[in-house]
Amino acid sequence: MRAATLVQYLAPQKTLSRIVYAATRCRWRAWKNFLIGRVVHAYAVDMSEAAEPDPRAYPDFNAFFTRALRAGARPVQGDAGTVACPADGRISQIGRITGGRILQAKGRTYTVAELLADADAAEAYRQGLFATIYLSPRDYHRVHMPLDGTLAATAHVPGRLFSVAPGPVAGIPRLFARNERLVCHFEGARGPFVVVMVGAMLVSGITTVWGGVAVPPHARGIVRQDWRGRGIHLPRGAELARFEMGSTAIVLVPGAEPAPRLGAGAAVKVGLGLGHL
Repeated sequence: MRAATLVQYLAPQKTLSRIVYAATRCRWRAWKNFLIGRVVHAYAVDMSEAAEPDPRAYPDFNAFFTRALRAGARPVQGDAGTVACPADGRISQIGRITGGRILQAKGRTYTVAELLADADAAEAYRQGLFATIYLSPRDYHRVHMPLDGTLAATAHVPGRLFSVAPGPVAGIPRLFARNERLVCHFEGARGPFVVVMVGAMLVSGITTVWGGVAVPPHARGIVRQDWRGRGIHLPRGAELARFEMGSTAIVLVPGAEPAPRLGAGAAVKVGLGLGHL
């Protein structure tokens, strides 16, 4: 095992995330401006796209990190059958679900049942499209709907908080099925689909538009919620959740085919067509 991978196993993952949670919500002006300035400079963040382009105007680092974009900054491509990219970032992997298995990295796969923590729900996803999007610190951190859908259920699944950067993803088996995550099940006009928000080291929170703060607290056991009958319908391209620090979003759509031009490492933005039903 490489030293960098060993560190992932030994690091106090949840303690570090709690420290980051406090640090990114501190409103001491000198501190929050220092943090924001470092990220804007180090990652060449394009603030011209933000609804508030002045980095110093944000009350704390978390508000900057989860910033809204100006209207029209992310047009949604295609028609109602086009699977829209849910997040800005880079494609970790994209392709076809094969026999209920998803490609994590070269030579590594994991099962849909493991990811969803639900073998029964996984039966609908033995074939179809999967797309794994990695969000870096420079990216816009709100996650949007890939298709029109009505929220059916969520599952907050406990787990580790391994980094989801390319190195750990290549080196740690079944990483996305082992990390803490929020699984969001939707019903669309042509069947179900799933958006999975995967937590990671230093990711201090996940917030949804329908329920508010989902993480923290960190789950001790699987927390399932049934949202059927509550009328939570979100159109394709609408915001569904946000990461408070960077991580990974995974989309599963049975009956969809991936766009042929996209592959691992491709830069993507919200609304780009990932495939089609």
